[in-house]
Amino acid sequence: MKRQLLSALVLSAATFAIAPIANAAELSTPTLQQRRHEILDRGNKAIEDIQATRLDFLNNQSKAIEDVQATRLDFLNNQSKAVEDIQAARLDHLNNQSKAVEDI
Repeated sequence: MKRQLLSALVLSAATFAIAPIANAAELSTPTLQQRRHEILDRGNKAIEDIQATRLDFLNNQSKAIEDVQATRLDFLNNQSKAVEDIQAARLDHLNNQSKAVEDI
C-alpha cells in the first residue's frame, strides 16, 4: 500500500512538474507561427514594393520614349520646314533670275 501511495505521489509530482513545461511549449508554438507569418508578410510587402518600383521604372521609361519620339518628330518637322523654306528661296531666286533675263 505504501508503494502505491508513494507511486501516486511521485506520479502526481511528476505531472505537476511537467504541466508548466507542456503549457509553455504550447504557448511558444503560436509565437513561432506568428513570427513565420510576420516574416512571410514582410516578404510579400517587399515583393509588392519591388513590383511597384519596377512599374514606376517602366512607366518612366515609356514617358522618356514618348518624349524622345516627340522630339524626333519635332526635329523632322523642322527639317521639312527648312527644306520647304530652301525650296521656296530657290524658286524665288530662279523667278528673280527669269525676270532679270526678261528685263534684258
